[in-house]
Amino acid sequence: MGWYQLVVCSLGVWRLTHLLNAEDGPWMLLVKLRAAAGRGAMGSILDCFNCLSLWIALPIAAIVANGWAERLLLWLALSAVAILLERLAHPAPAAFIEDEAATKE
Repeated sequence: MGWYQLVVCSLGVWRLTHLLNAEDGPWMLLVKLRAAAGRGAMGSILDCFNCLSLWIALPIAAIVANGWAERLLLWLALSAVAILLERLAHPAPAAFIEDEAATKE
């Protein structure tokens, strides 16, 4: 597998995961899909970007890689890159912790 294949597969995993997890889609189809999934196992997977990226990366790694060891490593790597891209695109807000000593004065 060349570096360009790794980049393309990683971007594909991120794009598909983000699409299913966070986007509305045309005619609100993806919102309806997530609503139909409900609160069961499928709904939980669709709500969790990290979990969903593992499931999206699995068939791609199975198709692209050769041998079980490479498939396992590529599966985890594709998911990891998708998670890193998501964190770069949507960083978590900084936590605000109020200092109790400052408020007592």
